[in-house]
Amino acid sequence: MVKREPHVGPPDRAQLHQIIADMTDGVVQLEADGRIVWANVSALAMHGVDRVEALGATATQYQKRFKLALRDGRQLSARDYPMARLCRGNGFDDLVVNVCRMGKPEPDWVHRYRGIVLRDTAGEINCLVLVIDDATDAFEAEERFESMFNANPAPALIVRLVDLRFVRVNEGFLELSGYSEDQIIGRTMYDIDILEGAEKKDKAKSLFKEGATVPQMEAELPVPAGGTKLILLAGHPAELANEPCMIFTFADLEPRRRAEEALRQSEERFSTAFRLAPVPMMLSSLDGHRILNVNHAFLTVTGWSIEAVIGRRPADIELWESSAARREIDRKVAESGSFRSYELKLKTRDGKLVTCLVSAETVTINGQYCLLSAFQDITDRKRTELDLIAAIEGAMRDTSWLSQKIMDRLAALRDPSPKLGSGTPPVDLTTREREVLALITQGKSDSAIAETLSLKRNTVRNHVARLYGKMGAHNRAEAIIWARDRGHHIGAHEPQ
Repeated sequence: MVKREPHVGPPDRAQLHQIIADMTDGVVQLEADGRIVWANVSALAMHGVDRVEALGATATQYQKRFKLALRDGRQLSARDYPMARLCRGNGFDDLVVNVCRMGKPEPDWVHRYRGIVLRDTAGEINCLVLVIDDATDAFEAEERFESMFNANPAPALIVRLVDLRFVRVNEGFLELSGYSEDQIIGRTMYDIDILEGAEKKDKAKSLFKEGATVPQMEAELPVPAGGTKLILLAGHPAELANEPCMIFTFADLEPRRRAEEALRQSEERFSTAFRLAPVPMMLSSLDGHRILNVNHAFLTVTGWSIEAVIGRRPADIELWESSAARREIDRKVAESGSFRSYELKLKTRDGKLVTCLVSAETVTINGQYCLLSAFQDITDRKRTELDLIAAIEGAMRDTSWLSQKIMDRLAALRDPSPKLGSGTPPVDLTTREREVLALITQGKSDSAIAETLSLKRNTVRNHVARLYGKMGAHNRAEAIIWARDRGHHIGAHEPQ
């Protein structure tokens, strides 16, 4: 209960006290000489006391019991205390201070003061009234907001709607944009128009003007160095210090743009290499194996037009020689996702078979798993090999006249390019097997070899059989070709 003085002034003041006693705003009445004569319940509660005397008998005593400071921490001088200003006859409005009981290290409350000077008809001070609003909760909430706003790693910016000025900015936005705080705070949307480069600019500006939520959209944020940065922004209406504002949050899309640009360039390089590759190439979907693209070399070899193959499956155009070959390819892809140099026959549009070495690799194109296949046409090489083997087998029917020079020429005809055996590990042959092989390459028969090496004919045949097994040959002609391709492996052991 408020202890009221038995006589606090003219009778009309007692009636006034009855009217304002239960107001939620705090009210303190002072006399012109600085005496504190009355306070309502709310004013006492805002100071943590239950009696007027606890505030101090005078404005001067109040200063000794309560320490007041501005929101930025600067202590008020005795002359600037709200009661002191009132006693000088100076009214004021909206003074916000931190209030701390003497001896306490931290403020207890945040008060918003309004000072009213009541004068009589002669202009003399009749009554001094201090109206107090306890803004502690509001300012604590604002401080919590400020703390969260500044600590939030997401870039954010606050615009005051009444004058379109930027009033808050956090570290996240400064890092994103490259601006300093001084370059942002106090400037307006006319100086840095964050909505100018929005993908839905007109809609965004209309919603912003109405103080309504601006949905997420991409935009180009102007940066201090010139140019723009790709961002994602959204605006949310809010109140800050009792003023309508808009909080804009941002996400940096530049890494995504750089990744997309790198991907685009990579796909362009792939497309160029695919299109200009001298060997036939085909790109098909991994699920369903539908043909997505082929290059010019593929069309040249197969005779198909690009319109006839795109969107179809290899089985639809009977690309492989047989369904067994198709199933084998599917099996290899399913097992390891790729394969190398698998020999099969490709069927052209007119039914001609082309012998190819096929290699395939699983790749990702535009987020889709695909199979990239390359075909090396070895038809001519296979035909040359078969012709050579046939010629050698014919010649071997009478090897007594086949000279070393002729054998060398026949082996050279098989493949004029660098030896296929280079780079392959040598087969481990015994000294005797090397001698036998060297004589075979000279065109000697088993009988001649037995005589040269002083061996029985059956022994020579056993050596020849073991040689065939080690080199994977089936006849003398294949053995001679194998030996000529790897001649440097046996030369040191050839009989003189």
